[in-house]
Amino acid sequence: MSATLGDWEPVIGLEVHAQLVTRTKAFCGCTPSFGDPPNTHTCPVCLGLPGALPVLNAEAVRLAVLAALALDCEIAAESVFARKNYFYPDLPKGYQISQYDLPLAVGGKLAIRSEGRSEGRSEGTSEGEAPGDAGGMREVGITRVHMEEDAGKNLHGVGGESIVDLNRAGTPLIEIVGEPDLRSAAEAADYLKRLRELLMFVGVCDGNMEQGSFRCDANVSVRRRGAPLGTRTELKNINSFRFVGDAIDGEIRRQVAMLERGERVRLQTRGYNADKRESYPLRDKENEAGYRYFPEPDLPPLSIDPGFLAALRVDLPETPAKKRARWTEALGLGAGAASVLASHPRIAELFDRTVALGADAVKAANFVQAEVLRDARTSGLEATFPVTAEQLHELLALMDEGAISGKQAKEVFAAISGTDRMPRALVAERGMAVMSDEGAIEGVIHAVIADNAKQTEAYRAGKTALLGYFVGQVMKRTGGSASPAVVNALLARHLSTPEATGGEGET
Repeated sequence: MSATLGDWEPVIGLEVHAQLVTRTKAFCGCTPSFGDPPNTHTCPVCLGLPGALPVLNAEAVRLAVLAALALDCEIAAESVFARKNYFYPDLPKGYQISQYDLPLAVGGKLAIRSEGRSEGRSEGTSEGEAPGDAGGMREVGITRVHMEEDAGKNLHGVGGESIVDLNRAGTPLIEIVGEPDLRSAAEAADYLKRLRELLMFVGVCDGNMEQGSFRCDANVSVRRRGAPLGTRTELKNINSFRFVGDAIDGEIRRQVAMLERGERVRLQTRGYNADKRESYPLRDKENEAGYRYFPEPDLPPLSIDPGFLAALRVDLPETPAKKRARWTEALGLGAGAASVLASHPRIAELFDRTVALGADAVKAANFVQAEVLRDARTSGLEATFPVTAEQLHELLALMDEGAISGKQAKEVFAAISGTDRMPRALVAERGMAVMSDEGAIEGVIHAVIADNAKQTEAYRAGKTALLGYFVGQVMKRTGGSASPAVVNALLARHLSTPEATGGEGET
């Protein structure tokens, strides 16, 4: 808890809308699209024309169940679609098909980075208390995961007019409703980051926040520590991790200031102005009764076959958290490297494939981070890399064999980037080979020692850290082609006594 809040405690719960990566919309055959001309992917169903009937997208169901399983939710044997009634220009039917009292899944969890509070979510814990430990990771609750369709979008300034674009209307979504277990903006941002990674790794959502396929509503309230929950406000459609933190921090400060002035916080929906870094009121928030939910008469209850569910459990991809644990425990990677490599499913795939081919995991991780990711490009669930796993494995093998040095490896990498050429063939073609002949290297060492008498004297006087300086000089004079192992061994011997270098005392 921030020291500036005194004994006020924030209570935060997030509602995340994630667009499912299907080829067609939730209830019709139109293509979900982004950036196409307005109203070019519509039909009578997503336009809400009289007599048009929805047909549920089976792939959307499969992806929604996968997401719920990845979050350790309990999947309902039967769930029901409902009509959520409200009027807005981008909602042509006058209602949204969603789920309400009988959702697809309930009761999940997600591990996030804890800020180290001592209270825990256990028997006897009061409502709204955050589960925690003395620091590290902790689990926060997922209330429910349900399916729904997206609304359209209002576009302003199109030819001087405002128009409604219904390309997005009917796009399949899941809404992931989190428990009010978060206690800071930092925790909320970490929750979003880890949830986005999870959905991307199981192939459910492309995580593109800029295009609106992963967006967040934040429910924020404050209370005196240990007191009942306060009145919440909802911050709508925040589309970046940084803005989530800024918006929540600003709303916490606003509510604390109001309460300390003796004012009452209103239950309302608010927008966020990133330029001014402040929220603004949109409307007083509807209660559940205001939406007049009732079962969707045009869709039967959704029944999940036990065999279908069992097959999905077996095929559930490895989550980023499990990958990080496997890499650190079984392969010896550091936590930082594991975090970078698990930041995108295709990056993780490239690393795993390289190791499966026989590369040393730590060396592969270091090379991927230092060289490969510099020229990698990610777009949604896809990514392009300058080399393949096969090229990377062969390049690392050449280094392990001593055929090329680290410096030469970077040259080879640059030469094969964006091509299908294999490193071994390139090394042979260019006559690149590590200089390992001791006689040739000794000649360079004698010259380096002779040209650096001051440093040589200091080394022999006990400043052995200068060995690195001498190695650098030898590698510079050999163009980086000398074997580092041979250079280190010969330098240590030749620097140890004057006699070994042809200096004083030689007979």
